[in-house]
Amino acid sequence: MIDPRRKIDEEKAILIGLVYKEQTEIQVNEYLLELAFLAETAGATAVKTFIQKLPHPDSKTFVGKGKLQEIKSYVQAKGINLIIFDDELTGSQIGNISEELGIKVIDRSDLILDIFAARAKTAQAKVQVELAQYQYILPRLKGMWKHLERQGGGIGSRGPGETEIETDRRIVKDKISLLRKRLLEIDRQAITQRQERGTYIRVALVGYTNVGKSTIMNVLSKADVFSENKLFATLDTTTRKVVYEQTPFLLSDTVGFIRKLPHHLVESFKSTLDEVREADCLLHVVDISHPGYEDQMGVVNKTLQEIGAFDKPMLTIFNKMDLYERQVFDAWLDPEVKTDMLEQLNERWQHITNNAAIFVSATEKMNIDGLRQTILDRVKKLYEERYPYLTQFY
Repeated sequence: MIDPRRKIDEEKAILIGLVYKEQTEIQVNEYLLELAFLAETAGATAVKTFIQKLPHPDSKTFVGKGKLQEIKSYVQAKGINLIIFDDELTGSQIGNISEELGIKVIDRSDLILDIFAARAKTAQAKVQVELAQYQYILPRLKGMWKHLERQGGGIGSRGPGETEIETDRRIVKDKISLLRKRLLEIDRQAITQRQERGTYIRVALVGYTNVGKSTIMNVLSKADVFSENKLFATLDTTTRKVVYEQTPFLLSDTVGFIRKLPHHLVESFKSTLDEVREADCLLHVVDISHPGYEDQMGVVNKTLQEIGAFDKPMLTIFNKMDLYERQVFDAWLDPEVKTDMLEQLNERWQHITNNAAIFVSATEKMNIDGLRQTILDRVKKLYEERYPYLTQFY
């Protein structure tokens, strides 16, 4: 069968985006910038992007015939060996495009799954990713076999036929069933571990990928949590006991969210996201220096709604204020004007979040003491509401 764990190793890639439905060209360009970052995280180099406006994707090749020929000419001229589409493709589309262009074709979901597979370290994460990969590949088997069937004459070119396709389909379904059983066993162990945490208030960091959650985790808990300037730097939930002024609580760092996150990946990682669902308070970390930070906030809020955690008490932490100020304020700007602009920014988000926002820079330690105090006040209030008989905590 086709190996679902394809690795991208320093490949030259072109990125394809489509402007359709409610998407604007500006949005698609932003999505492709993020796709380029994803490709870089996976080990590929994006050398060019192609965008086409269509009422809807072509059922056979996603883009139109003329655009596909334009892409083909560029591929042949520049020696491109990988094409990445920003939207999810069907198996037949992958097969048709690969046959026409003669190179590997993947979509955004496949790329994200590849990154997750490379970064999964624990048994739970590995099973979750493998399950998502098989769920992704199952409906695409026929189209992928169709592509292999047309590779050319000679030895090894004979098509597998319907019997082999059905055999592979059964193998994949059996594998999915086995992985689900293994995941249930791991989940039961995780549930037991969470139950053993007693009556501690639980606080969970959430946010878009690469906004600085792990850095904030390190600053708040003085833990050594891995962080780097790449998407999905961490997949596994890290939980630390933190004590502020003799008040203990549990702080968890969770996997980052991203737009167009593969559905099967969300399903597979729901057990990991139990840390979010079972938290007493959420810390929504936002990279305010990112030009599309409000859209990223929307993606996070939508994902929280999908997993049933949006109604929890939440503090919005606007991180990377040092980068924001360098981007927005010129050196010659009057200090009073700068102060006024920062006050307006603060007033706006205090109004939107009902006075549940704070502005910090984790790397520069800007307003970290204020963040710790804000979290402490919230944790104490939660103890008073949730466990009024545990007076030793407050």
